[in-house]
Amino acid sequence: MNIRSTLSPWRARSLCLLLAVAGHAAAAEVVFYRCTDAAGSLTVQNMPCPKDQKQEKRTMQGITTVPMSPSPASTPTAAPAASAPRAPAAPAAAATALPTLPARDPDAPRLPPPVVYQCTTHDKDTFVTEDSVPASRCVPLRTVGLDGNPQAGAGQACEVVKDTCARVADGALCDAWKKRRDETEVAFRFSRPENLDKHRAEYERVARIVNESTCGAP
Repeated sequence: MNIRSTLSPWRARSLCLLLAVAGHAAAAEVVFYRCTDAAGSLTVQNMPCPKDQKQEKRTMQGITTVPMSPSPASTPTAAPAASAPRAPAAPAAAATALPTLPARDPDAPRLPPPVVYQCTTHDKDTFVTEDSVPASRCVPLRTVGLDGNPQAGAGQACEVVKDTCARVADGALCDAWKKRRDETEVAFRFSRPENLDKHRAEYERVARIVNESTCGAP
């Protein structure tokens, strides 16, 4: 079964890093863009979507640092300046909280994680899957008019290409599963309401594999 989410994996890793930085940096807000292409695939990224994709902008509140006021003894008292009333700020969209996983039986044996495969797409994106059969996808092609003018192109066309996959070595299985866990976490946190249950179940499944296998051993 292919366990790749519709979220682009390298952007998922970038978002994991951005979320960590946002928790420590003195920033007013962090902006993310949810992009949906013609095939319905969802990508969450920190830059505007391509023009041919549907864009949905979301903002997360960061941590702001308030500067320390100068000492009253060293600063002359000034009359407060009149300022125009400020409109209340719009509430930031919060990421979905992670579910609590069931406690692991301490007496249960830890087994190696299942075999997985690392695949590379035509545009050099990589992801981890349990499916040994490479997936195929239809890559959009640019259409042109009869005179060769790209501005006069009509209709849609695509080229079917296959991913390139290879079995992950036993010594790297834990790293691959932890990478997959991080990707499913980001997909769940920024999931649309209609996909929330599916992404929650996938995150819980992958997280349990990591926690209960030798990958989660102390």
